[in-house]
Amino acid sequence: MTIAYIGLGANLGDREENLRAALERLRGLGPLRVSSFRATEPVGVINQPSFLNAAAELETDLPPRELLARLLEIERDLGRERAEETRWGPRPIDLDLLVYGDETIDEVGLTVPHPRLAERRFALEPLHELAPDLTLPDGRRIRDLLDAL
Repeated sequence: MTIAYIGLGANLGDREENLRAALERLRGLGPLRVSSFRATEPVGVINQPSFLNAAAELETDLPPRELLARLLEIERDLGRERAEETRWGPRPIDLDLLVYGDETIDEVGLTVPHPRLAERRFALEPLHELAPDLTLPDGRRIRDLLDAL
C-alpha cells in the first residue's frame, strides 16, 4: 500500500457538495483522511468565483497512472469537462495527484510530486494539516515550502 495525497478544489455550483461527492468516490479507492475545507481566492484567472479547497490522504494499492485515471473519471462523473474549459478557469471539481509515496514521476500527462505544489498555498495548507512532517522525494519539507510563501 502507498500513501497518496490528493488536492481537491471546486468553485462552480455547490462547492462543498462537489467536494463531498468527490470524497465519497475517493473512499471507494481505499482508507481516506481529509483536511478541513478552506475558502481560497483563485490563482491564474482571477475573474472567477472563489474556491473551496481541501486535501485527502489516500491509502491505495493502485499504481500512479491508474490512480490518476480514477481521479479524472471522478471529475468527469461530477460534471467537469476539461476539453471545454479555460486553463485555471472555473470548474465544478478539480482533483490533483499531489504526492504518491516517495515516488518521483515525470511522464507525459503525469508529474509527481505535482509540479506547482511549492507555489500553491491552497494545496500546501491542507496538505500540511494532514501531514505536517511530510517530506517530498527531493528532500523538501511541506512545512518549509509553506513558510517560504
